[in-house]
Amino acid sequence: MAASAPTPHGTGFPAEGRCGYYVEKKKRFCRMVVAAGKRFCGEHAGAAEEENARKRILCPLDPKHTVYEDQLAKHLKKCNSREKPKPDFFIQDINAGLKDETEIPEQLVPISFLSEEQMENLIKKLRKASEGLNSTLKDQIMSHPALHDALNDPKNGDSATKHLKQQASILGNIEKLKLLGPRRCFVEFGAGKGKLSHWVDIALKDAEEVHFILVEKVTTRFKVDGKHRKKNSVFERLQIDIQHLCLNKIPLLSKEKLPVVGIGKHLCGVATDLALRCLVETYAASCEERNEEPLAKRVKNDKTEKEINTLAKEGNEKNIPEKWTPVAGIVIALCCHHRCDWRHYVGKEYFRALGLGAVEFHYFQRMSSWATCGMQKTSLEASNISTKRKDKQNDGSEEHDDGGYRITDDSAESLPGFLTVEEKKKIGHLCKLLIDQGRINYLQQKGFNPALQYYTDPLVSLENVLLTALPNHSSSPETTA
Repeated sequence: MAASAPTPHGTGFPAEGRCGYYVEKKKRFCRMVVAAGKRFCGEHAGAAEEENARKRILCPLDPKHTVYEDQLAKHLKKCNSREKPKPDFFIQDINAGLKDETEIPEQLVPISFLSEEQMENLIKKLRKASEGLNSTLKDQIMSHPALHDALNDPKNGDSATKHLKQQASILGNIEKLKLLGPRRCFVEFGAGKGKLSHWVDIALKDAEEVHFILVEKVTTRFKVDGKHRKKNSVFERLQIDIQHLCLNKIPLLSKEKLPVVGIGKHLCGVATDLALRCLVETYAASCEERNEEPLAKRVKNDKTEKEINTLAKEGNEKNIPEKWTPVAGIVIALCCHHRCDWRHYVGKEYFRALGLGAVEFHYFQRMSSWATCGMQKTSLEASNISTKRKDKQNDGSEEHDDGGYRITDDSAESLPGFLTVEEKKKIGHLCKLLIDQGRINYLQQKGFNPALQYYTDPLVSLENVLLTALPNHSSSPETTA
């Protein structure tokens, strides 16, 4: 059966009266004439019988594919699902955060199963916790000359234009924070194809000693980082979950001691918290404990010691090279708050100070998707009738590229009858803001000056908030939250 069955590369079925054996090398069926009542020609009859006699079994490492039973031992040695040796920079759960999970309830019902009273209590807690927070962030929609030609390419489709506008604004914000420069390492979390690093590299032109580390936990097709051949830029891609990444174990960073700039475009939910902890706890704290002096500072010290003394005498303090920290800055476009996880969330201390815990966080992160769901008006709302929800249904939302959700007319998940669409959107934005404020508080506690701002128009992406942070001693314009 296996020999005669058409493959994905085949041309259908063998011609009538012709051999039914598929010749893999030629990507077609054998064209030999067969005897009456036979399926295979004399040449392939034996091979077909032998192949049909071989048994295929599920791969024990990954049941998504099969293997010939008599070749199992050989297959296990080269199967892509086999456990591979862990690199030195892999340390299990180093950025995971919470070790004791006893405070996390085992079972929490979906939002759609909550009563109206329970929903109202949650919303009251949310509004009380959000008092005093500025719900309207400052617009920092920027661009950068490095993307000028790409943005004006007439061949661009809508999707390409959207991504280019976001990348241009992120790059403009990186430059405004004075993070574009030589002798540093850009670590792109959730790198995907690596396009954000690509544009950073283009913008830096011939800057010296610039390194890029692209972190992505899954294999990615059509990567652009492999196309760079500049002498002064080094690209390194790491396939690893951020949860287990120890930056100071990466040979490049442990050897060069370059200051790190953490960047990311639409870093999804929990990945943002893992990346922040990876940068400001795992990496920065470790470097400071060892009192390591980076290459950038050593070069500066050697060349400018006399200049510093002269400037100090003249009173030009603002021109004196500032104190160095391992993490020079953080610029991350946030995304998918509904995928956050209390176990890894960096703002737990902030939530607890507000009298909130794991249960409230769970429902707030689920409700955060209301801000970007793009809900269609239901007939109930169109007629301005406010009624209680009768049917309790499971989530029927569909995820989109921009990290938002689109609720269809026949979905009642998180659609309480006492809330209008606009009210739901406002509540969703409050949930996102509160979660992000926990991250702001965390960075402040770790010695950073963080900020939240809109970096692109909501028509370009509904996930349009950028998180930036600089060390407290850095002089940068408008970095207050």
